[in-house]
Amino acid sequence: MKRFVATARGRVQRVGYREHVYDEAFERNISGYVKNLKNGEVEIVAEGNEEDLRGFINAINIIQRPIVVKSFTIRWEEATGEYADFEIIRGEIQEEIFERMDYAGNVLHSMDMKFDRMLDKQDQALQIGKETLQVGKETLQVSKETLQIGKETLQVARETKEEIVGLRSDTKKHLDDEFAEIRKELVSIKDALARAGIQV
Repeated sequence: MKRFVATARGRVQRVGYREHVYDEAFERNISGYVKNLKNGEVEIVAEGNEEDLRGFINAINIIQRPIVVKSFTIRWEEATGEYADFEIIRGEIQEEIFERMDYAGNVLHSMDMKFDRMLDKQDQALQIGKETLQVGKETLQVSKETLQIGKETLQVARETKEEIVGLRSDTKKHLDDEFAEIRKELVSIKDALARAGIQV
């Protein structure tokens, strides 16, 4: 078993630091106390096995809004076993009430900041939604224009097919007429040759 006496300096009073220290001690097999000092510092006395104590030190020597531990001094000693558990030593009732009020104000401020960030994210999400909707509208417009082009292309194809069918019909009639005329002329030539005594 080991024991340390630590002094935390910085923004450590009226910010919920003692509650943080208590919570971290509660998570470990540590006994002792935490209390505010008149000079604005916080004193922590802790006993336990060395591994738990070192983890405890890392967990309470922090900068975690609104707590700012700027200096953390430790003096190691032999454990005395005088503490059954870990406690917060409170000061005068008025001082404690003011500390609670300050801590509540800090918590509300933190909540307000988080709420503002959440609103900012919602605004960003709304903007992204609007932009996505605009892209969707533009895509729909492009799709409509593409469909219209497709319809026009189909109409041109139908007209082209009709023209080709008409051209083939006209060409067939013209060729049939031409071949009929050639046949007539061949028959006439054949008859003229036969009259001249030439057999074909």
